[in-house]
Amino acid sequence: MDLSRRSFLKATTVGGAVALGFDLSRARAEVREFKISRTTETRSICPYCAVSCGVIVHTLGDRSKNATPAVVHIEGDPDHPISRGSLCPKGITLKDDINNPARLKSPKVRRPGSDHWEEISWDEAISGIARHLKDTRDRTFVAKNAKGQVVNRTPGIAMIGGCTDTNEFNFLQWKAISAWGVPYRDSQARV
Repeated sequence: MDLSRRSFLKATTVGGAVALGFDLSRARAEVREFKISRTTETRSICPYCAVSCGVIVHTLGDRSKNATPAVVHIEGDPDHPISRGSLCPKGITLKDDINNPARLKSPKVRRPGSDHWEEISWDEAISGIARHLKDTRDRTFVAKNAKGQVVNRTPGIAMIGGCTDTNEFNFLQWKAISAWGVPYRDSQARV
């Protein structure tokens, strides 16, 4: 058999595989749909550190009947200006943290004197936090210092911003806690 370079290249293509006698029916039967082909893409930010890498979260079952929504894949966002699609080892495992069966999905409280955590509603958790903030502010509020100067501060409360909070969120948070008179505040974004 006289085989030229051109005829060899033609013979090794998919059509050429059939011409050489290969049976491609098993290979075609094994072709599967990509796991992200029917998913909804949501762009987000990795929650682990102050770098704030961009991620694309692929969820399945978001807009279909009889389907339980589930995160099936997470990848780096190539259009994100910080990470350009790269993720560290912790960012790559984000899907496992979301789908972890031990993940808390509702607020819990441990009442004074109790030895176990009790599940509560979101409304109860938010009103409880608001009540604790108000009580602490009323109990520790200082209107004037020892020199008689007006200071209007609440030294019984401190606040730290999260590392993945946006600048806009940190700005609003800073304004709110300044209005409450909280003197001890910081943003973890510098860490």
